[in-house]
Amino acid sequence: MKTVGIIGGSGFIGSYITKIFLEENYQVRVSSTQINNKEKYQHLYSLANSDNMSVVPLDVRDVGRLQEFVDGCEIIVHAGTPFVLNVNEPVKELFEPTVQGTKNFLDAVQRSGHIKKVVIIASIACWNTSFPLNPASYSHSHIFTEADQPYFNKNDHPYAQAKYFADQEVRKFMNNNPGLPFEITSLSPTWVVGNSLSERNDSTSLGMQYLIKNKVLENPFVKMLFDTEAKFSMIDVRDVAEAVFQAAITCGTHGRNYLIANESYSVSDISRMLNKEEPVQNAAIIYNSALAKKELGIAFIAIKETLHHCM
Repeated sequence: MKTVGIIGGSGFIGSYITKIFLEENYQVRVSSTQINNKEKYQHLYSLANSDNMSVVPLDVRDVGRLQEFVDGCEIIVHAGTPFVLNVNEPVKELFEPTVQGTKNFLDAVQRSGHIKKVVIIASIACWNTSFPLNPASYSHSHIFTEADQPYFNKNDHPYAQAKYFADQEVRKFMNNNPGLPFEITSLSPTWVVGNSLSERNDSTSLGMQYLIKNKVLENPFVKMLFDTEAKFSMIDVRDVAEAVFQAAITCGTHGRNYLIANESYSVSDISRMLNKEEPVQNAAIIYNSALAKKELGIAFIAIKETLHHCM
């Protein structure tokens, strides 16, 4: 039985990743930054084959524990960077765990002698730190693909900047180490939507769904979205988990950073669909995932179906 380590395996996205690997009969090692708070990961024990799972304490800033976590794993999935929008201390809350944590992670997997595949959940911010808005210099009809040069703006949200810089560390690591005995594949999902596998209420993704569904305009970010009628590209959380699994078992994808994106809708139509109503406008494609569909062999769930069954 192969062992997969999933950093962040009890979070919104991570829980679905844990679920699929357990269903595929892997030995699963899940990290938790708050091992004493069982509410963070208790839901994982209701999953099928959870007897093949262990939950261990880990903070990616702790180099020793990180090395212990990755050692003995054939596959490592890094889904453990924080998704925080209301930030008081960007360095402590985002840049240290995301950028420095990624550096620590890469060092650890390089020292391990067992790993065959590394899958990193990056972010659409690796390609466009202004997401969901298009950069001012881009045309409104521009469709992003992996052929685009990543766009960075120092005035964009610290979360997006941290994810961008973390991905740059991955690119640098691969360039400096051309003869790695394992493959590194990154996935850059757009806004991940869907239902949670847990009863936790601390997910930023789920919080965004609530704010947009109920048009909570007291929130400055949500107000900006409605004022500009911003279009959001979304992806079902189950599709992200499937993409991670396929990236983990597919050879020849070293160095890829796949766009994992489905249809885009205006924020007003997203609100309508979350309220079980029909959208007014047709869906658009702003981020093209043709490469991921072709090389990973996945098909995506229609976003309207996802949103109609949310919350």
